[in-house]
Amino acid sequence: MSRPRILIVGAGFAGYRTARTLSRLTRGRAHITLLNPTDYFLYLPLLPQVAAGILEPRRVTVSLSDSLPDVRLVLGEAERIDLDDGTLRYTGPEGEEGSLSYDRLVLAAGSVNKLLPIPGVAEHAHGFRGLPEALYLRDHVTRQVELAASADDPEACAARCTFVVVGAGYTGTEVAAHGQMFTDAQVRKHPLRQGMRPRWMLLDVAPRVLPEMDEKLSATADRVLRQRGVDVRMGTSVKEATHDGVVLTDGEFVQTRTLVWCVGVRPDPLVESLGLPMEKGRLLVDPHLQVPGRPELFACGDVAAVPDLENPGSYTPMTAQHAWRHGKVAAENVAASLGLGGSRKPYRHRDLGFVVDLGGAKAAANPLGVTLSGVPAGAVTRGYHLAAMPGNRVRVAADWLLDAVLPRQAVQLGLVRSWSVPLDTSSPEVARVAGGPGRRADARSGPGAALAADTDGSPDEPAKGQPGSGTTQVRPGSGAAQPRTEPETAKGRPLAGPPGSGHGQLRSESETAKGRPAAAAAETADGPARNRSGGEPTEKQPGGEPSGTQPGGEPARNQPGGEPARNQPGGEPAKNQPGGEPAKNQPVPAPPPGPPSPAHPAPGPVKRTDVPDDDSAKGDS
Repeated sequence: MSRPRILIVGAGFAGYRTARTLSRLTRGRAHITLLNPTDYFLYLPLLPQVAAGILEPRRVTVSLSDSLPDVRLVLGEAERIDLDDGTLRYTGPEGEEGSLSYDRLVLAAGSVNKLLPIPGVAEHAHGFRGLPEALYLRDHVTRQVELAASADDPEACAARCTFVVVGAGYTGTEVAAHGQMFTDAQVRKHPLRQGMRPRWMLLDVAPRVLPEMDEKLSATADRVLRQRGVDVRMGTSVKEATHDGVVLTDGEFVQTRTLVWCVGVRPDPLVESLGLPMEKGRLLVDPHLQVPGRPELFACGDVAAVPDLENPGSYTPMTAQHAWRHGKVAAENVAASLGLGGSRKPYRHRDLGFVVDLGGAKAAANPLGVTLSGVPAGAVTRGYHLAAMPGNRVRVAADWLLDAVLPRQAVQLGLVRSWSVPLDTSSPEVARVAGGPGRRADARSGPGAALAADTDGSPDEPAKGQPGSGTTQVRPGSGAAQPRTEPETAKGRPLAGPPGSGHGQLRSESETAKGRPAAAAAETADGPARNRSGGEPTEKQPGGEPSGTQPGGEPARNQPGGEPARNQPGGEPAKNQPGGEPAKNQPVPAPPPGPPSPAHPAPGPVKRTDVPDDDSAKGDS
């Protein structure tokens, strides 16, 4: 008798747990195949520590082949699922196409970046969903501080040392907290102009930091951020992004070279192509994580709308805690459906609390409902992460110990370029490669899909307290889409034209996710979806983040001395770009808005009026 074939799509929190549990339950009585674009499981909650230089990148990854020896790993991204034939088409990392058959299919594809229709964001912001984005941010921040230290112009120094983070959820809060400590440690080695200090801004339209958490924990995080020097502005977000800075919703223009987008995520659009009942972009399943009417199809993690039996009428939120538990229940029910395990079980959960790492010895946590702050919260937070990680515990603990006694190494590796991690990518865990294989143009991903989901009322999972959620949504420039040309995208410049001119921001083929041509929102909405297998949201993240081209220090892709131009044999510079000049007939970007609003101090490094807290110094020495 042939063994049943089980196919799992995605190796995030839900997919990885499903594969590991099924391997234990079936004991070789089933063929288990795992489809994922990378060969590792990424522990997302520790990603801010990678960007801050505390942990090495491999510390937060777990090899799929080593930890799942009885599971066949196939590298690739799902293209199309034929439910009637029981087959899945995928594209490998080098452009090759393949097909996989199954008797049971588990969809655990996770989520993709959410892009709001705010002018300039797609071109000038970067997200924080994958390892390439974290590596890019670490290099970029290091570069800006070094360039600012050698700058003669005070305004240039101010712009380079101003870092804007949009979204005060789990990830945005941690990025700002760790980022301020990281840059403060750098300027101790590379002092800025006398009396000046890097400035981190944390923006959110929500009334408080960490709106998803208990008010006491929110107040703790807010206090630590402000004591550390972070400029926290609630009720404020970005209205427009330009090459030279951002326009805030209160009208102020902030000069900056860094915009980190931590607003939210949406379920992977792969499930939309199935034509099955959906709930805000997520596939409707029963309490057993099975799709009604499809006994062979299961879904878990961010792509599944799982009924919350503890709160009737609602669905479990998109967090890593739920995704991890979904995976275990899904595996048990898949095994039971094949007669390889016990009886089916419904998904029930009990909230164990949340932890937020604020850098150094500071954290905010409420394990089992007990509110903690300071050193006790820091100890609980790190202990929780060590217990939750499926591997590398000793290596992570060793890095933490070394960080406590040795100064951090702030160097630019230059491995990830700005254009390699665009904001509108549907695969934030995979960096774009120049001259990579061509991709299909019919997948619903990239800016067309993202904007369609946020402008035409299609299903989405909004991030709490972010632009686009409720009456506080800011939607400038929501008119017709206007594609960008290659010279513009190569230079990383916004489209010409005044702010709010009624044109959305779409990219040319070289700027679309996975190297595929961009399509208008109405066109991409009808195309079959492309899966970004893997990448569950971090446990602390009901909404994740995206990323885009970022000016400030990187050579343009098709400029002499920079990265080789795409589609140019031998890596030669792009035509019509001699000496780094713009291509002919290309519009020049409009100048930035006027001077800063008098309601707030001028952006940039600020005179140090406080003494860095002891925790800040200890955490970086």
